[in-house]
Amino acid sequence: MTAANLCLLAAGVFFLTGMLTGVWKYRCMATDPEARTPVYVDIAHRTALMYSFAAVLLHEFVPFSPLPPAGTIWAVGLPLLFFASAIFIYIVHGVLRDTDNQLRKPHKLGSGTLPGGLIHAYLWLLIAGEIGGFSILFVGFLRAAFA
Repeated sequence: MTAANLCLLAAGVFFLTGMLTGVWKYRCMATDPEARTPVYVDIAHRTALMYSFAAVLLHEFVPFSPLPPAGTIWAVGLPLLFFASAIFIYIVHGVLRDTDNQLRKPHKLGSGTLPGGLIHAYLWLLIAGEIGGFSILFVGFLRAAFA
């Protein structure tokens, strides 16, 4: 699998997830007397749609990667992995209806709690993976554009 194909595969999976969570969101609104939807159902829906287009954007930067093909797969794979994990976590919170803010202490997951250190470590890895992966591609673009 090439980095470009990985981006398009992720874009398709994220977009389909966005559409399916849109149906879930609609069903929640249709069955709620006040037409409300759980916070994380709405967040999962919007995030999946947003990340589908982010994956297409990554795809557009792949040709400018300064890395060999295996490195480029890592440069796109890390952001895509964290995009996917965020969507998954939002869906889990939507199913469980356990919180309206996953970063509020105590960090709830269903009837249990997660250690704050785990949440913060995940967020720092997410930041590094998403920004780092894209930055590599963007630097390649800048080099090509202004060389």
